[in-house]
Amino acid sequence: MELHFTKMHGLGNDFVVIDAISQDIDLTEAFVQALGDRHFGVGFDQLLIVQAPTQKNMDFKYRIFNASGEEVEQCGNGARCFARFVIEQKLTNKKIINVETCNANITLELTQDNLVKVDMGQPVFEPKDIPFLANQKQSSYRIDAGEFGQLEINAISMGNPHCVLLVDDVQTAPVATLGALLESHPDFPKKVNVGFLQIIDSKHAKLRVYERGVGETQACGTGACAAMVAGVMRGKLDNEATLTLLGGDLTIRWQAEQSVIMIGDAVRVFEGKMKWPITTQ
Repeated sequence: MELHFTKMHGLGNDFVVIDAISQDIDLTEAFVQALGDRHFGVGFDQLLIVQAPTQKNMDFKYRIFNASGEEVEQCGNGARCFARFVIEQKLTNKKIINVETCNANITLELTQDNLVKVDMGQPVFEPKDIPFLANQKQSSYRIDAGEFGQLEINAISMGNPHCVLLVDDVQTAPVATLGALLESHPDFPKKVNVGFLQIIDSKHAKLRVYERGVGETQACGTGACAAMVAGVMRGKLDNEATLTLLGGDLTIRWQAEQSVIMIGDAVRVFEGKMKWPITTQ
């Protein structure tokens, strides 16, 4: 069979996007892994699937798979690419799009300056809903990080679990080693995305993210949202700030009891088609 796809990125966080409304695909773990292989397949951080909605008043269903094959709950950079994809592919003529994911609904909007604004919904702090193992909800937590000692973190869900810690300098932060340790920490039963947040001033911060099932990426939209929430909760960031990731900048807005709003670019790299199944011999 022939598979049509689009390669996209949001600040260097790269995706393959597939329209599963007009073509049939077999969403097995082997399919995702083969397509995600950067030597024998196309390669991506995440695979984004566009499907028909299952809920009333929703325009599409949005599914996300890591290159390792597992399905995950949310991806903010992917959401921006999703919006640009469905508009450019003429799957909708709407500028404001309501999308269902596996555990939440989000709203996507193409702005007048051709950026994509995403209403990511309200952050979740209840430990059992993150999920995070704690006796009670707190504004921050102490966690045992082995050779790195006791660390203060914020545990937040933006539709997927995030652990955010403040660092003095993201350039020298042990993202690879500490990120891998915390990703699989037993206090996060479904693993966790790990954000390393450096505050520049109340309107600007730098961020590196070790993503669950992927490793460090150029950018992480939900990670930027979680970091913004953590920065506001700690009194370090205003209610609107610029977060600079390896791949570029995102504007994030958040006030308590409100949704997190993310604004940034999404870029189509190329359209492609390939024969399936992939031959690796």
